[in-house]
Amino acid sequence: MAIPERQLETWSYQGSKAQSASTYETIKRVLDDPAAPYHRQCYYRIFLQGSYGNDTNIYSDSDVDVAICLTSTYYHDTSDLDATARQRFHADTGSAAYSYFDFKKDVLAWLMHRFGTGVKAGKKAIFVPGNENRRDADVLVCAQHRSYSYYDTEYSNHYREGVTFWTSSGDQIVNYPKQHLENSTTKHQATSGRFKPSIRVIKNMRNTMLDRGLIKDGLAPSYFLEGMISNVPTQNFVSSRQQTFENYMNWLQTAPTGDMTCANGIHYLLRDGHSVCWNVADYNTFRARAAQFWNSPQY
Repeated sequence: MAIPERQLETWSYQGSKAQSASTYETIKRVLDDPAAPYHRQCYYRIFLQGSYGNDTNIYSDSDVDVAICLTSTYYHDTSDLDATARQRFHADTGSAAYSYFDFKKDVLAWLMHRFGTGVKAGKKAIFVPGNENRRDADVLVCAQHRSYSYYDTEYSNHYREGVTFWTSSGDQIVNYPKQHLENSTTKHQATSGRFKPSIRVIKNMRNTMLDRGLIKDGLAPSYFLEGMISNVPTQNFVSSRQQTFENYMNWLQTAPTGDMTCANGIHYLLRDGHSVCWNVADYNTFRARAAQFWNSPQY
C-alpha cells in the first residue's frame, strides 16, 4: 500500500524562507562589516549554501548554512600535472601572507564579539545561536581551491574551482557548492520542476522514519539524498508523486552504483572511508527501509 498522493504532496512543499532569508542577511551583514579584523586583510565572498541555498528545505530544517570563502588566497591540487608543469606552477606560486587558518581565527573571534559566547566552533562550521528574530546558523569558513589539469604559465592554465576547509581534527575537505547548485537547477528545469519537490519528499519521509525509530540518526544525510536522486534519469520524474517515487526506487535497484556521483557531478556518491561520500552499507540500508516503509499500511 503506497503512501497516499496527498501526503506526498504535503511533503513536497518547501519550508518557510522568510526567516531563513532574514537570518542570512543578518549573518552576512555582520560578516561583511568593515570593522571585522579580516576585512582589510583579504578578499572573500559570502553565500548561502545547503538546503536553503538549493531550495530543498523542508519545514523541519532549522540551521541556515552560510559560507564565507577566502578568495585572495587559494589552495591547490596539482596531482594531475606532470612533473614539468608542477615545477612551473610552484616556481610561479608564492606562499600566502594571510592563510585560511588566520582567516578562520579572525572570523570566529568576530562572530563571538558580535553574537556572544553562544558562538561555538564545531567540527566543520561555526555555530551561531538564533533568537526570536533569526534561526540558528552554521558558518562555514573556507578558502578557494583549484584542482589543476593543465599549467603552462600563470596566464595559461586550467583548473576546476571549488572550496576547501579543515575540520577540527585536521582533515582537509574539498567540495564544490557552485557545481552542486548549478547541476540541481539544471535537473530541476529538465524535470519540469519536479526534481526539488522529490528531494523534499524523500527528506520528509526520512524524518518520519527516524521519528518512528525505523532508521538511526545520521544514516541518510540530506546532502547524500540529494546526490542519490540527482542520478535518476529525467524521464522518471512524472506528474504523479507516487509514480515518481516508485520510478526512481526501481531505477536505483539496478543502478550502476559505482558510477553514481554527488549532485556536484565530481565526487562519487558511494565510497567507503571517504568523508565526502556515502558509505555503501548505509545507502543500501536506507533504500531497503524506505521500500518497507512505502509498503507499510501505516506508512
